[in-house]
Amino acid sequence: PGEGPDVGDTRALIVMRGGEIVAERYGDGFSPESRFLSWSIARTVTGLIAGMMVSDGLLALDDPAPVSAWRQTGDPRAAITLRQLLQMSSGLQHREDWQPGASSDTLAMLTGEGAADQAAFAAAKPLVQSPGETFAPSAGSSMILAGIMTDRLTGSSDPAARRAAMARFLAARFAGPLGLRDFVPEYDASGTLQGAMMMHMTARDYATVGEFIRQRGHVNGRQLIADPWFDFMTAPSPANPAFGGHLWLNRGGDPSMLFPGQASPGVMAAVGERGQFILVSPEQKLVIVRLGITREEDMDALREAMARLVRRFS
Repeated sequence: PGEGPDVGDTRALIVMRGGEIVAERYGDGFSPESRFLSWSIARTVTGLIAGMMVSDGLLALDDPAPVSAWRQTGDPRAAITLRQLLQMSSGLQHREDWQPGASSDTLAMLTGEGAADQAAFAAAKPLVQSPGETFAPSAGSSMILAGIMTDRLTGSSDPAARRAAMARFLAARFAGPLGLRDFVPEYDASGTLQGAMMMHMTARDYATVGEFIRQRGHVNGRQLIADPWFDFMTAPSPANPAFGGHLWLNRGGDPSMLFPGQASPGVMAAVGERGQFILVSPEQKLVIVRLGITREEDMDALREAMARLVRRFS
């Protein structure tokens, strides 16, 4: 960890093999007690929470997504399914652009006109592609999912009640059973979990999430998510084979956020902006967490370095 000419500033690096930490290092000013912002790693957490609710029978993968704004007769958005939201192929307009001065729906949703009710802002966007046909990374899809899941937990529109309902669910079904003592998610002003990118955890917590994925939802002898969910989550999606159900896969695709051809296609990952990774390689019993700050122009070098690290454990 530390400054490097190619891969940026690595603030935390953890390697787990067979469920045990075999390497752990921190940059200056960071430690095992430091909490790190998830960025888009949160989307994979949202996908896991959705898996819990589908396992519980609260939601169904191929039913029309229960969004009240889409229920008017003739609204083409009524055909969008939970599966398509999870595979980032809803067809809804969402410009995910982080460049200064860009017209970005993500920035407008997080910090601008949509900030007060982010799920509603995203759900109000028009359909610009047929559902299921086109892959488009979308913080909006993750927020719509977070809104749907909160609605399943409470019928209240009161922000405090909505926050409390989701917090109870996360404590009972996610953070508690996994032992995530430093898991701190954020909520928007409407009380909806900020499931697109605003969660905080220690590096060890992120590694625990990776191990949870590697173990296909098993923790301490308990199965928290039905096993078939991981068949869905880790399967190449029709619109982009490099993406599954809110999880990146090490396969060729457009875009591909990992390193196809440089390591096993069985590698999968939660990926966040600026170089956040939870890499999971089930066949190698391997979980690697890298947290830090990397510029876009250095991202290829970081991905190559991560691929080399994965190959060391072949």
